[in-house]
Amino acid sequence: MLSVNSLNVFYGESHAVRDVSFQVDDGETVAIMGRNGMGKTTLLKSIIGVLKARSGSVLLDGHDMVSKATYERVAAGMGYVPQGRMIFPYLTVEENILSGMETVVDKTVPQYVYDVFPVLKEMKKRKGGNLSGGQQQQLAISRALVSNPKVLILDEPTEGIQPSIIKDIARTLNKLKAERNFSLVVSEQILSFTLEIADRFLIIEKGEFVYEDVKARVDTAKIHAFLTV
Repeated sequence: MLSVNSLNVFYGESHAVRDVSFQVDDGETVAIMGRNGMGKTTLLKSIIGVLKARSGSVLLDGHDMVSKATYERVAAGMGYVPQGRMIFPYLTVEENILSGMETVVDKTVPQYVYDVFPVLKEMKKRKGGNLSGGQQQQLAISRALVSNPKVLILDEPTEGIQPSIIKDIARTLNKLKAERNFSLVVSEQILSFTLEIADRFLIIEKGEFVYEDVKARVDTAKIHAFLTV
């Protein structure tokens, strides 16, 4: 569903993502893990088009996205939840969700959003900035989902969220993925969260992948070592 090939991304002359390649199968969840500053966010921003890649390709369902604008990638089937959530604080919950529906004909919030995130229905007229961190994350996920993505990209979804809410988000993502039939790419530092949702694990250090394995064989001690060095 998603194929990233020999991607190179620079900040000025700083080589932030170095010849990175990986694939995500239809319905698969891939966790990209690593410490702060290792290239996780830069990689995801380049996939969605917020940052321009200097070379390489990003294929979505066989179509090259690397020359496409961000909104064109969303229209093609990418959904993106940025680090820090970045909801619109002065818009209502409902207005925030509707802002993700530019590519959808029916501009009505789908019932499944309120089914999986009932608190958003209760607070749909409340300003987004008045929600808790966990509620804002639910809102950001909903805003990305209503464009009906083929691939949903989540950047550090557990950042600043209570442990009990993190477990709820993991369960909900698994439920949504099964029901809505999308692939998932998530960058994260909390291993307990990724073990709940991921089929495959990639560790990034200094812009390069240094470890990869599937859930059945994953070496949690080795991943912990990469995350804590």
